[in-house]
Amino acid sequence: MTAATIKHAFEKAEDYNIWSVPDMSVINAGRREPATMPSDLFGPAWNLLSDIAEGTCTPVDYPAIAFLVSCASLIGGKRKVRPYDTSPWCEPCILWAGVVGDPSSRKSPALDVVTGPLREIERDQADHHKDNMRDWQEKCEWAKASRKHWQDALAKAVKDGTDSPPMPTDAEDPEEPVRRRAMIMDATPEAVGSILEGNPQGTLHFRDELAGWLQSFDRYSPGGREFWLEAYGGRPFVIDRKGAKGPLTIPFNGVSVLGGIQPSKMAAALLSSPDDGLVARFLWAWPNKLTEVRRPRQSADMAALENVYRRLEAIGWGMDAEGRQSSVTLPLSPRAADIFEHWERDNAGVDEDAAALFKSFVGKMNGAVLRLALVGEYIRWAWEGGAEPSEVSDASLIAAAGFCDDYCKPMAERVYGDAALPVVERNAAVLARYIRRQGFRTINKRTLKQSPHKSSLPGLREAQAMDAAVEHLVDAGWLNPTPTREGGTNGRHSFDYAVNPAVHGGA
Repeated sequence: MTAATIKHAFEKAEDYNIWSVPDMSVINAGRREPATMPSDLFGPAWNLLSDIAEGTCTPVDYPAIAFLVSCASLIGGKRKVRPYDTSPWCEPCILWAGVVGDPSSRKSPALDVVTGPLREIERDQADHHKDNMRDWQEKCEWAKASRKHWQDALAKAVKDGTDSPPMPTDAEDPEEPVRRRAMIMDATPEAVGSILEGNPQGTLHFRDELAGWLQSFDRYSPGGREFWLEAYGGRPFVIDRKGAKGPLTIPFNGVSVLGGIQPSKMAAALLSSPDDGLVARFLWAWPNKLTEVRRPRQSADMAALENVYRRLEAIGWGMDAEGRQSSVTLPLSPRAADIFEHWERDNAGVDEDAAALFKSFVGKMNGAVLRLALVGEYIRWAWEGGAEPSEVSDASLIAAAGFCDDYCKPMAERVYGDAALPVVERNAAVLARYIRRQGFRTINKRTLKQSPHKSSLPGLREAQAMDAAVEHLVDAGWLNPTPTREGGTNGRHSFDYAVNPAVHGGA
């Protein structure tokens, strides 16, 4: 065979591709795409929330969901909503929400900005609390003196054999005032109970990391999980305290909850819990991370946000027949009640084949729609002013129902579906996204478990987890092993893998 013949044969030969077509679905491991958050429920506050999102370089979902929960916590036990005038069923103004994102998604700055004015409300109440403490100390001294006077009179009556004098009411120790706590961050159930005793409208429990909280129940004392289940319902609650004179009775055990969680921690936090409906009470926000960061066009009007919070904080209590402060219950407007009845029927038709956690979530949407409608009604009032609402309008009910159907349910499917993924698929998806993001053409398993990569691959630091994820990507056509002897010697293989060019859009 001549050289010319060989050259001609090579020129006519077909290319041979050692790579198969990669399965690109492993990037998301079947994860549902995020829903777009509707704006109707937020009314005139939406533009402000968009400005906050732009200023913190985050999707609007994060500040928006934090705003809803913050507003609910300020209304708290002062208002309830009743769907039908023929039923005793009513819902308190309490919301629980979790925001999901990687550590680099900047969810924490967005939550901090939205909850910041709550700290200002607390600071404003600090001076008032100091005055209350001075009054309390004066009353304590008066009670001490009055009790001493009564004790002397009682001793004399015993000596003289006369009737004992009754103990005067001002000889009893007064209750110590509790300062306003618009937001708490970490406390035992007993500590939260003491706070609620002096904050009958409720408070906001803000946790930067929800996973630790969800896995901490009963760490300090038994009954922690039961306490928080009750805290969502806003019902009275009694805490028996060891060594105390009597139990702690809380008329309104109502705490709104807000916090963040990383996708890698969801499985352990959500699926290892008892099936008691606690996790299913959360509304979830898990948008995609922003890929384009730009300088904010304008500053968010934080004064407007603080004004809304202060107006909600100033809502007054109602009075019951015995003159004690009580919540005011707002009915749905007649048209809103008709709409809600139809929505309830549709919501009851959830797929029986759905996962248990999602079915539990959907079953709680009836109450969530009512709570969100109540919050939406008061957001508009607090922003625009005017007379306080006397009912929840059909516009607020429609906005709340749409928010649940078009956003909350799809986001719950995204969160619960991802949490239920097998570990190997979740780890393989993390590794696949990292390979694409870094543009790797080759990888080495040992190198990926070292800095600077290990901080981006927290679930793959163990050899077994890394091996399983890599093998999954080999099976998916992403990687091919290219083993070599380290240093050209007879030593162990180097654990090198070539990356399929097609995963980066190449041939």
